[in-house]
Amino acid sequence: MLSRVQVNKTDTALNTAFSTEPACPKMGISKAVFLLLLFLYPAQGDILDDYVKTEGAWIVGVTKQIYKTNGKEECAEKCEAETKFTCRAFLFTSKDQQCITLAENTKTAESIRRTNVVLYEKKIYLLECKNGKGMDYRGTESKTQSGVPCQMWSNNKPHIPKFTPDKNPTAGLEANYCRNPDGDEKGPWCYTTDPNTRFDYCNIQECEEECMHCSGENYNGKISQTESGLECQHWDNQEPHTHGYKPSNFPEKNLKLNYCRNPDGEPRPWCFTTNPTKRWEFCNIPRCTTPPPPSGPGQQCLSGKGEDYRGKIGVTVSGNTCQRWSVQFPHKHARTPENYPCKGLEENYCRNPDGETKPWCYTTNSTMRWEYCSIPSCDETETVNTDTIVLQQSPVTEDCFRGNGQSYRGTTSLTVSGKKCQPWKSMSPHKHTRTPEAYPKADLRENYCRNPDDDPAPWCYTIDPTVRWEYCSLRRCGGSLVTLPKPPQTTIASTLHTTAPTQKDCVVGNGKDYRGTVAHTASGKTCQAWSSQKPHSHDSFTPVTHPRAGLEKNYCRNPDGDVNGPWCYTTDPRKAWDYCEISECPPPEYECGKAKTAPKLCPTRIVGGCISNPHSWPWQISLRTSFNMHFCGGTLIAPQWVLTAKHCLERSTRPAAYRIFLGLHTERAEESSVQMRDVERIFKEPGGADIALLKMSSPAVINNEVIPACLPAENVVLGNRAECYVTGWGETKGTGGEGKLKETGFPVIENKVCNRPEFLNGRVKNHELCAGNIHGGTDSCQGDSGGPLICTEQDRFIVHGVTSWGLGCAEPMKPGVYARVSRFVNWIERVMSIA
Repeated sequence: MLSRVQVNKTDTALNTAFSTEPACPKMGISKAVFLLLLFLYPAQGDILDDYVKTEGAWIVGVTKQIYKTNGKEECAEKCEAETKFTCRAFLFTSKDQQCITLAENTKTAESIRRTNVVLYEKKIYLLECKNGKGMDYRGTESKTQSGVPCQMWSNNKPHIPKFTPDKNPTAGLEANYCRNPDGDEKGPWCYTTDPNTRFDYCNIQECEEECMHCSGENYNGKISQTESGLECQHWDNQEPHTHGYKPSNFPEKNLKLNYCRNPDGEPRPWCFTTNPTKRWEFCNIPRCTTPPPPSGPGQQCLSGKGEDYRGKIGVTVSGNTCQRWSVQFPHKHARTPENYPCKGLEENYCRNPDGETKPWCYTTNSTMRWEYCSIPSCDETETVNTDTIVLQQSPVTEDCFRGNGQSYRGTTSLTVSGKKCQPWKSMSPHKHTRTPEAYPKADLRENYCRNPDDDPAPWCYTIDPTVRWEYCSLRRCGGSLVTLPKPPQTTIASTLHTTAPTQKDCVVGNGKDYRGTVAHTASGKTCQAWSSQKPHSHDSFTPVTHPRAGLEKNYCRNPDGDVNGPWCYTTDPRKAWDYCEISECPPPEYECGKAKTAPKLCPTRIVGGCISNPHSWPWQISLRTSFNMHFCGGTLIAPQWVLTAKHCLERSTRPAAYRIFLGLHTERAEESSVQMRDVERIFKEPGGADIALLKMSSPAVINNEVIPACLPAENVVLGNRAECYVTGWGETKGTGGEGKLKETGFPVIENKVCNRPEFLNGRVKNHELCAGNIHGGTDSCQGDSGGPLICTEQDRFIVHGVTSWGLGCAEPMKPGVYARVSRFVNWIERVMSIA
């Protein structure tokens, strides 16, 4: 390799990239060094902008210095000024204001979990890519492009170096890592351990700052205009376009300011635009000239979503042969090898190029555009039959923990602050050693909260790159939450009360639902048993004629809805009947969105769902005709208020035409827990959206079977693939469970995706949201209209949608559409406060 560049790397004078001409004579440093310092430590901005922050992580560092500081910024200054070693990171504990500067970071040393500490790592030492010539490259690549190990920069064998840590202290010449101390145009290099080859270049990929690899999934540049020249909307804004791609929903996607990004598996980066008539558009990002990072051999079995599956199965779950990715017949598409160059789109093999739930393919069947594939799982706990993958699931367990939770085997996967848990198998965004292989007895399945290391309570790593781990939002069995205090509520429905009622011998309204044990009248006369005909004969009110009125024994009741309250026949032959004196109940107390019976959270993918646990969705109501026939659903959001769909109220404008049943599990409503209410007033959303409020004639009695759901925060938008649940007594299409409340869980589909031509083709409006399984099989259907789309948030259920419309039921590529409740929270609260 005798070339000009090799001569420059011998004992000749330094080239002009490191001229000795002083740029700042008083400082005694060269112009090149001065410019490099300006690049590494920009004058403007927060000093912490150059660091990656991770809460709850502690590095077991050998080389370190301990300081007492007044804040994290001062600690960063200590790191920058460290002279005893190269400071790559620092730890800061706010409780005792301790600062620990470190020579190691998470790339070079083990990290462990610890509370009340924050780790800050210099970004420059975490990057394994180069910008431009790579003069600032500080990664850990230590072999040449031909695979020869690099020589230590401080060694003299086999080659005497011109560039050494002593002579070039700012060039990062530690260990034997590839560097570019002389500004070589070809990028980082190193002296080799081969006596016959003095030096060689290293294969360092370009950072995706000004260009992109693959489909730009990791593009982090600052282009903020679309290909037609439109300015991008900021990701944390909801105007002019509401969306679910908020930075908090995608913490690992670096959705910063209004820069073009690719968070959802598109062919290239894109953004929402500031033009109200153009929702989103692709951006023009140049491709990097260096090859993309190697993807590895890939899996031959299904792990996670199967994005790294590189096997050769080319048949779908129903037996259709896959269409080749490179052809456009019988189905035209954009998932081509050219658009997705790093996704292994070879032949017609099943792949997952765009973040679907598992590998799939377009089919050669002209009537079936695409289907998922049946890929054998890499998990030994899964077995495969000839048609599908059968998961060996543990039995349903109580979702609470005992002791310190080491035996907890539930399915909670949310932390105390509402963050989703990182799967235990995954090393992204947090590398760790708590793997299923390392802790085989800890049941580290999926991303479920666990306690593999004898911590005080179950915990998990989070999907937020800035928060390494947190405890989970779980209760002790038989007790209350042992995690963070409950967050303050922000809506009328959720601020009313906080605990379940205990007093029974009191009445709400006219006492039609009174089921207490008072058995004497206001004048002190003992009540006659309702089943008895002595001393007073009567046929109007008996347990047979009014089976739902609670006419057991001789307790005071109100079977006819008397406005004056409960009464009874008396045992005095001279007094046929009289009113009872029962005190009025205090305002009901409850926690919205918290059922007393744990729901199944049916995992099947109410058509094709499963029968719910009785009263596990206590906010579900049945909207009925005046003849008590069920035709729509609804959601109790406050003791006297129900949310439903406006189209459910088209049959009549009269409130008297409707009745509301609460506390039921079967459609026949024969349970003693059933409460019935007339509708007093109807409020339809004035802007034309498919959402309405019903005020009941009297408040519901809040108990174990009847509890309101929580309202969402105003204008909050769910992220793509957020898991939610739909419940109802609607059409089941022969899937069983008729007459009983059914449930099904499926993901939210961002409107940007749902409005694609192959899905709902632009029909979904901003005040609506989509949810469903793209491959069909489960959905809401006729009779479910007006019912809730419920999503979990921390340890409670929030009503995010009102079942509105769809193209058929459970059809592939046709998800259901729901009124987006968060857009109407202000209207809902205003109506409830004045009506």
